[in-house]
Amino acid sequence: MNMYLHELKAYRKSTIIWTLSLVAVAVFFLSLFPSFAKDAEQFKKLLEGYPEAVRKAIGLNIDNIASILGFYSYAFLYITLCGAIQAMNLGVSIFSKEVREKTADFLLTKPVTRTSIMTSKLLAALTSLVMTNVVYLAAASIMASQVKTEDYSSKIFFMISITLFFIQLIFLALGMIMSVIVRKIKSVLAVSLSTVFTLFIIGMLSSTAEDETLRYLSPFKYFDNDYIIKNSAYETSFLIVGIGLIVASIAASYFIYAKKDIHAV
Repeated sequence: MNMYLHELKAYRKSTIIWTLSLVAVAVFFLSLFPSFAKDAEQFKKLLEGYPEAVRKAIGLNIDNIASILGFYSYAFLYITLCGAIQAMNLGVSIFSKEVREKTADFLLTKPVTRTSIMTSKLLAALTSLVMTNVVYLAAASIMASQVKTEDYSSKIFFMISITLFFIQLIFLALGMIMSVIVRKIKSVLAVSLSTVFTLFIIGMLSSTAEDETLRYLSPFKYFDNDYIIKNSAYETSFLIVGIGLIVASIAASYFIYAKKDIHAV
């Protein structure tokens, strides 16, 4: 419990910053919706001038962009990008910071198992993400209700919004496995940004090429907002792959960390 609280305290500042940042992005985009909805037809004609490949790459769907759910789903692509960076930072720093700050050998001399250490750190990271998503969802829901021009499905709004947490779990798990495999990570942010943006670009390419196989390589495309709006459901195959990726990465992290040779300072 002490280790969990210590880790949670260490994440406090970054959690507050990332939470406020995500809320700010959501509020900014949603505040633009009333003006957009007022001149929706003109904006549609303007957007039609963009090549179809470009519209698909940036998540623009002209058919529903005039509705608050369609507009929100477009903005949500960039919100998940920010959220993924937050989660990747947490995952990569979970164990790499002990090596980087040369406290790994000190930590492992304590009367606790490596499994306990890992569990405490993982729970602290999960708590941080849960807090971020609770605040974000509340703020986004309130803002959407204030700027709406017509009634919308709160269920679908929730389903779209909660995918942020799912995507963050995937990147948290990817960051964890990376932190235990790579011997020494000098810069957490550099690793996080390069990984997240690479997968984001792959997602954009899969949308442009309409390649279903390529979608499996990018967690950003596991949840298609247009599909959610039309069907009020998630795509089962991608949901299974996402859950499998999370479970496999976390399990592998536990196994590798338990066997890993930690070098003393």
